[in-house]
Amino acid sequence: MKDTFKHQGMRQQLVEVLVNKGIKDHKVLKAIGKIPRHLFMDSGFIDHAYQDKAFPIAADQTISQPYTVAFQSELLRVSPDDKVLEIGTGSGYQTAVLLELGAKVYSIERQKELYKKTSNFLPKIGYRAKQLIFGDGYKGLPEEAPFQSIIVTAGAPYVPNPLLSQLAIGGRLVIPVGENVQVMTLFIRKGPKEFEKHEFGDFRFVPMLEDKN
Repeated sequence: MKDTFKHQGMRQQLVEVLVNKGIKDHKVLKAIGKIPRHLFMDSGFIDHAYQDKAFPIAADQTISQPYTVAFQSELLRVSPDDKVLEIGTGSGYQTAVLLELGAKVYSIERQKELYKKTSNFLPKIGYRAKQLIFGDGYKGLPEEAPFQSIIVTAGAPYVPNPLLSQLAIGGRLVIPVGENVQVMTLFIRKGPKEFEKHEFGDFRFVPMLEDKN
């Protein structure tokens, strides 16, 4: 669980890569420059930790590409103390970014193996979500709604209605929508039944699956 000067230097190089790819939010860049991404990966992948690539983790899932994490985080426009719902805890890397941005994070993971691993791991490196939940992300978390932001970190074939309904007025849902290739989509809730939709190009995610494993 070491974080060396070498790792820190590699992180700064990664931040430069993200700036060159168009990420502008200083808070997001600062978070990525601070979080020891190599600790979220199996030791065999340490050399790859600060490349702008996705890598496999447990349960046939991946740790997202840093650019994708930064892109989604930037779209959310998180303010300190915002309640944020994350669908797909995965390795916990995106969770850590949200926590660095000052969010109160509620995160749902449907893979038991990953849920257990990440629930143990995040507090060990100083990241404490409000709640990590083993459950079905399609249902959201109605008992804690409304949320200022909701982020989905897996490709969704459609936009789950419960997630839209759990957004606060003015809230933002960032979700990759599509089957094989996903379009990064932002919904902003303008009123009880009114949503503004924006699309931001193609991304590739592991599929968002219903129910729990």
